[in-house]
Amino acid sequence: MQGEIIHSEQAPAAIGPYSQAVRVGDTVYLSGQIPLDPGTMELVGGDVRTQITRVIDNLDAVCAAAGGGLGDIVKLTVYLTDLGNFGLVNEVMSERFAEPYPARVAIGVASLPKGAQVEMEAILVTPAR
Repeated sequence: MQGEIIHSEQAPAAIGPYSQAVRVGDTVYLSGQIPLDPGTMELVGGDVRTQITRVIDNLDAVCAAAGGGLGDIVKLTVYLTDLGNFGLVNEVMSERFAEPYPARVAIGVASLPKGAQVEMEAILVTPAR
């Protein structure tokens, strides 16, 4: 495989045969994050807002391990088991991301790993090293 593997102890470990992220040049491809607490590897309790926030926290930790941050995400893919939560994703994103916002798609899915209600994956372009 070409590319550098990115790993953060501040984000959940992979729950399958994949890496948290892979860097190729200045681009980092972040695997999907669900709302797992990195310490317990269990889904966070609470409502959908809590799950969305935890997913973004997990992405942010992997971004940091890659030398970037949420503001360096250029493409975000959001998977929701209930597209009725689309507005809630927008609310939380507006609290955590600054303009210019990344390109984004939201996809409704039947189910997600471990019964999560939301999963997000991202493409990050890191600052010049």
